[in-house]
Amino acid sequence: MQTRNLKQLLADWKTAVHNTPHLQPPLYAGPDVTLTKFTEKTSEVEPGACFVARVRTGSDGHPYIGKALERGASMILAQRSPSELALTIPNGVVWLHVADTAESLAWLAAAWEGFPSRDLVVIGITGTDGKSSTANILYEVLYTAGLKVGLLSTIKAVIGGAEELLELHVTTPEAPVIQRYLRRMVDAGMTHVILETTSHALAQHRVTAVHYDIAAVTNITHEHLDYHGSWEAYFAAKAGLFAKLREYKTKRLETGDYLTKTAVLNRDDASYERLNPINAPRQLTYAIHQNADITAANIQHTAAKMQFNLIVASSPARPLTVSSSLVGEFNIYNMLAAAAVAHTLGIELNLIKQGLEAVEGLDGRMQRIHRGQPFLTIVDFAHTPNALEKAIAAARAMLPQQPHKTKDERRMTSDTPRIIAVFGSAGKRDVEKRRLMAEIGARDADLVILTAEDPRTESLDDILTMMADGARAQGATEGKTFWRIPDRGKAIYFALTLARPQDLVLICGKGHEQSMCFGVTEYPWDDREATEEALDAFLQNHSMPNLGLPTFTDGRIAQ
Repeated sequence: MQTRNLKQLLADWKTAVHNTPHLQPPLYAGPDVTLTKFTEKTSEVEPGACFVARVRTGSDGHPYIGKALERGASMILAQRSPSELALTIPNGVVWLHVADTAESLAWLAAAWEGFPSRDLVVIGITGTDGKSSTANILYEVLYTAGLKVGLLSTIKAVIGGAEELLELHVTTPEAPVIQRYLRRMVDAGMTHVILETTSHALAQHRVTAVHYDIAAVTNITHEHLDYHGSWEAYFAAKAGLFAKLREYKTKRLETGDYLTKTAVLNRDDASYERLNPINAPRQLTYAIHQNADITAANIQHTAAKMQFNLIVASSPARPLTVSSSLVGEFNIYNMLAAAAVAHTLGIELNLIKQGLEAVEGLDGRMQRIHRGQPFLTIVDFAHTPNALEKAIAAARAMLPQQPHKTKDERRMTSDTPRIIAVFGSAGKRDVEKRRLMAEIGARDADLVILTAEDPRTESLDDILTMMADGARAQGATEGKTFWRIPDRGKAIYFALTLARPQDLVLICGKGHEQSMCFGVTEYPWDDREATEEALDAFLQNHSMPNLGLPTFTDGRIAQ
């Protein structure tokens, strides 16, 4: 078991932030204490543990300090004093009073691991949609180029080529976990790390003590207003990643060269106009429709792949043709972002092309599921209005090209390919996007099935009612062009029964995730496996099997 002395952690923290604008460690003149871990769960407290009284939206760890003391905590990290809480501190227990326990924990965790991000080229990927895809594409590019690269994203952590699954419903882990992964990467000989960086991670100080070198954005659209309160606050959290580029000294690479801190921005996204003035030491842009440093031209889509010319403005060479099994314009943006970061690192264009083409598919991202059915079936993670819109557009581009027809003509003409979309909207999350997603589905898809997607402690019926209102606002008719089916497995199965040859069934919202939350219980769930089960039952003319969700008993179709 690893141990650290509190006074040494504080001293290391003080050294790391000397002559910087970062948070200074609190003054502490009490007795030293040997620590074994930091935890905010009383169930994990034991002698040697530091209990962290985290304050979150809707929760506060301070009322649980008494329980932590009963379990033998050696230290308490708190934002309130013992007297405020009417607590008597046992002899030998350290009480460290700080302004923000999350921020202080970030620095203490970094000190515990020896500030490993200083020994890595850290690449942060942020944005509303496409973060994980871009991170995974970039990983493949850097790996193909021969760099010793690690990855920490929604889907997985990769250290030395070995993959590890992450906690359910988590993108960026808490600060001690991040710092532990970074330390493991350094110890394993990694030189670069790609870190998916969410707005929650930035706002909650999970990455406060991470020394970033390159920051890239995919896009910034409507999401997480339930947590941030407003779009302005959400944007400000994202923008914080780029501000970090000015907070540390430039790193020296193994080659002896110094890496110029760089912001990689999407010139086509509305975020560009607001991120551009942040004035990072260096800026690189990518786009499809605007002039930029990295662009794509001559884009061609088919059901099996897409192809485009990769153009780097600073290179006099001819454009490189990239052929990819990924689909959709949004994935071209993801590949351009990855190419821009790789270009920043000085990777040759031919290696960038090879890396982009080496990406065969991304878990739960426009992933084809085929069991012999005469139509396309796709599972995608799209769970925001912007992502759903892009996924439907990508699906439309995969269908055989037809003369322009109205939606009603497509529905009524038996030989015209259609998009049948299945999706929901999560409970205890941004309420406004429920209606927005239903409106987009009704507007852009031909047929829509509304279903469960992590309702949590909210009423699934209420969520679906709100979504149904959004679908009707776009002229959809329940029982004819859209349906409500609470059980997700039955919803997928019903979509298959509607499909004609050459149609495309698009199942959005869960992607790679391995569970679905009802109440406070996480039920095992994988959209890809559920779709395979539904296809097998459909092709054998069997009913949809029970996949274990509590909604299975209610598979009624609302009329």
